[in-house]
Amino acid sequence: MTSLKYEFYIGAEPEQVWNLLVKPEGTRKTFFNCVFQSSFIAGEPFAYIGPGADGDETVHVYGDILAYEPNKTLSYIEHPGPSYQENHQKLTSRVTFTLDTVGKCTKLTLINDQWSDNHPSLQNSEGHWWAILSNIKTVAETGNTLDFAG
Repeated sequence: MTSLKYEFYIGAEPEQVWNLLVKPEGTRKTFFNCVFQSSFIAGEPFAYIGPGADGDETVHVYGDILAYEPNKTLSYIEHPGPSYQENHQKLTSRVTFTLDTVGKCTKLTLINDQWSDNHPSLQNSEGHWWAILSNIKTVAETGNTLDFAG
């Protein structure tokens, strides 16, 4: 079974990195201008919503929260948004972000696993996670976003 795993060491406090993962002002900067909408309660739904094929309110990814421990762990089961795949409800993967303090750094670990068979988003995710995580590191350390359009 395919598992994507990324580890980044970031010169910032865990709370600062966490805010880039879950707060609207953080996710707009680091997740391609999307907002993470959720109650952050296990079993409750979430969605990443932002500009895309369906306008400013495009649902890029949605699913259910599995675990939420502020400044430590966020895990969810996700589906690609309806505008991406006709069978989006049958396509799933699990995403888990973990933050650990290492010296004066924050270690951000992302594991994206439990992919449903023949999930068409797997290949895109391999590249997109590098961009998102690099952007999180850059914003946390410098306050500036990376320019992927240039």
